[in-house]
Amino acid sequence: MIRFKPGAPRRVPPRFLSSRVPTLAVPTALGATAVAYRLTCPLAHDEALGARLVSSAVMCAIVTGLVMHVRHRLLRELRLARRAAEAAQSALLRPPPPRVDGLAAAAVHLSADPGARIGGDLYEVVATEHGVRAVIGDVRGHGLGAVTTVAAVLGSFREAAHDEAELAGVLRRLERAMARHLRERAHGGHDPTGVAAQDGPLGEEFVTVLLLEILPDGGVRALNCGHPWPYLLTGARAEPLARTDPLPPLGPFPLPPELPAVSCGPLLPGDALVLHTDGAEEARDAEGRFFPLRDVLTQAAREHPLTPRSVLCTVLTALLRHTAGPPKDDVALLVLRNERHGGGGVPTELRTTMRQTTTHPHPTTRLQSPA
Repeated sequence: MIRFKPGAPRRVPPRFLSSRVPTLAVPTALGATAVAYRLTCPLAHDEALGARLVSSAVMCAIVTGLVMHVRHRLLRELRLARRAAEAAQSALLRPPPPRVDGLAAAAVHLSADPGARIGGDLYEVVATEHGVRAVIGDVRGHGLGAVTTVAAVLGSFREAAHDEAELAGVLRRLERAMARHLRERAHGGHDPTGVAAQDGPLGEEFVTVLLLEILPDGGVRALNCGHPWPYLLTGARAEPLARTDPLPPLGPFPLPPELPAVSCGPLLPGDALVLHTDGAEEARDAEGRFFPLRDVLTQAAREHPLTPRSVLCTVLTALLRHTAGPPKDDVALLVLRNERHGGGGVPTELRTTMRQTTTHPHPTTRLQSPA
């Protein structure tokens, strides 16, 4: 902030003058040209038809120049604003690093709002002393109106993932952050976009969340609050990671006192997890048919080499072909592949044996597809 001493002459800093001079120079020059033409040129006072045509052409040229200058300035300001918005959105929903503690990672987000790069879906993956922890979620609604909720949940996860020793502690932190965000929204102090209220009452605001924890030995644990289970790409198959009944979404109802993490078995070298939001499975074509995500992932699992980027490319190509254009809802995909111990060449027989010997039984967890 610029402060002036009492009684001292107020001088505008040169940097502010230099930013204003180019803006006013062209309009001033065009206006001076128009005035000079009207005052000094004999044609401006001649009533003949030819003189009037010349005067009209001169004035049209001046007005056109002024309009083009204003258009250029507006487009420049729009580009700067869009660049700043993209930088802010990228900082909020940042792409994951290519490798996270031995896991190859890649993610993509498609916003249903054509004016935004992010919307109501969120994801993040971080390496912590407790293992690699990942989150994916889906806020009620889509587009810019859900961005503030995404910021609240992601901000809480990025701190809690490092601070909390247990996955249940991370989920408790997310629940408190969501409750705090709703209270701030209720008091009218946490909606900078001005459009969040259009999605419905605050009592109906919620977010589905899936938390994953991948341990150094490959063991996977999860807590699911109303979110679709991810798919496990193993061998040439795509299987649901688990089939337990999820907890309620964050927002409308409190979580139960006990939050036991679901043991989902090992993520063996070469296996991949595909975390997704419901916008992928619920995308429809012109005839109302849902997108066959599992079939497309099975096709992706048969590709060699299997990389997170190749999986995303296969899914996005099939999805955009299925919907014949941008999706109607936000879509987020996060792919994690185990590349620890240098490999993916685990024989099928050994892979099955390792799963049977390392999977901890859970009464409602099923790793295999139903017959």
